[in-house]
Amino acid sequence: MKNKDADKRTTRFKSLLTSPELEFLCEAHNGISARIAEEAGFKALWAGGLCMSAQYGVRDSNEASWTQILEMLEFMADAASVPILMDGDTGYGNFNNVRRLVSKLEQRSVAALCIEDKLYPKTNSFIDGNKQELADIEEFCSRIKAGKDAQQDDDFCIITRVEAFIAGWGLEEALRRAEAYHEAGSDGILMHSALNHPGEILAFKKEWGDRLPVVIVPTIYYATPTDVFRDAGVSIAIWANHLLRAGIISMRECAETIAREQNLQSVEDRIAPVKEIFRLQGVSELKDAEERYLPNRDVAARVIVLAASRGDALGELTAERPKTMVEVQGRPLLGYIVSAYNSAGIKQIMVVRGYKADVVDLPGLSYVDNPDYAKTGELYSLQCALAADTDDDRDLVVSFGDVIFRRYILDLLAEHDEGIVIAVDTDWKESVNRGRSADYVTCSEPNSRRAFNSCILLTAAGEDLEESAIHGEWMGVMRVRADALPALRATVDEVLDGNGQANLHHLLAALAGSGEAVRVVYTTGHWLDVDSVEDVISAGSFT
Repeated sequence: MKNKDADKRTTRFKSLLTSPELEFLCEAHNGISARIAEEAGFKALWAGGLCMSAQYGVRDSNEASWTQILEMLEFMADAASVPILMDGDTGYGNFNNVRRLVSKLEQRSVAALCIEDKLYPKTNSFIDGNKQELADIEEFCSRIKAGKDAQQDDDFCIITRVEAFIAGWGLEEALRRAEAYHEAGSDGILMHSALNHPGEILAFKKEWGDRLPVVIVPTIYYATPTDVFRDAGVSIAIWANHLLRAGIISMRECAETIAREQNLQSVEDRIAPVKEIFRLQGVSELKDAEERYLPNRDVAARVIVLAASRGDALGELTAERPKTMVEVQGRPLLGYIVSAYNSAGIKQIMVVRGYKADVVDLPGLSYVDNPDYAKTGELYSLQCALAADTDDDRDLVVSFGDVIFRRYILDLLAEHDEGIVIAVDTDWKESVNRGRSADYVTCSEPNSRRAFNSCILLTAAGEDLEESAIHGEWMGVMRVRADALPALRATVDEVLDGNGQANLHHLLAALAGSGEAVRVVYTTGHWLDVDSVEDVISAGSFT
């Protein structure tokens, strides 16, 4: 049977600490550096105080609070699966602070804590180290004992960092302190030195023997061959700040180059692509999770907006731009349409242009042109778009470039499973009273309380239906399921054969006449067909 305890981060770190082989830890200071170090092959990470404070832009003198460090550690533990040894400085206070710190680290899946025998607040060991005061041995032992008593996991490790060499006290004091910390319950000794050779470390290890595992940080004596540490029986060597230091050089060079050249041409090929950031962030896992947990109708859909016409009835308003680009409160109609789709999670939008095509240029959209817009109707524009978008694996929404609507209309259409669903306004008589043309429909039954729970189907569509046969006005928004797209394409081609000026109501009529189930969703208002200057004024209050 598999030993579940062996998979714990604490257990894995303790195995590294007590391994007969020399093991290595790499510095990490945030989530992305933690993931990079793990992918490089490191079995554990060092969350160093110098680098953690530096990534906040503050000094390594406890200027970053311990809660800020804990928050970053939580991100690191989430980003990487390997154990983390936290550089806990002095423990952020006395024994009480240390035991609370141990509790919080265990809650965040941090495998081990290293504390150093200096006074709080501390200063980095390489800044006037020989002037720094060491903690009283008995008081520091109380921190170790409290931390060990506080831990819930027997494999959680507390490493004690001896600063005797840094403070200039010599080997005897280093051995005396290490032994006291051993007796207090320390799981390992991190012996620190500021010399550019490993003499102090090797002298300590020779006298210390194997009483406890020894951890080193060869930042200053980096030129020492690694086999020297291996032969001396060192347990772990920590590469303590090198990812941060490498990043500083690269970031500075990149920033200076961009500032000097005012373009990205010479740096783009020398930096990580944006896709690499996405990969390290785990974007692919999120996409998989979205497919498992989220309803995917709206996200999977794409849109065709038919906006090729000028809009002659608007007169001078469309002299230099098509109707879809007429502004309402400083924003084009097309902008409101796009916002409605975006708010419903639909981002892939294709616009069919015609009149003054170059004026229709909102960012983030794709475009296809109908060069024969003046001699053809809406259905020909749809055919142009369908020819450019051959994807029949996702739902399609079709709407007009002069119809603005509330987002909830899209939600209503998405609720139903029929192949084609259209929104029909029951307040249709206003169009008749105003004498404007509209796409009227006849349905399997009129709107009523009973119809709310019925499956209402389209039976006829047109601009000239008898008033007694009209059940509503099509709002110009239609949703087509992926499995109904082949039938839609075939019907579009069939209706256009010999009638290039056909409009969408001809398509709806043909679909209904062929027996294709076109589901009708009744609603009242919440949309506006902008056909006149009066409509443009009304649109100001609608938006």
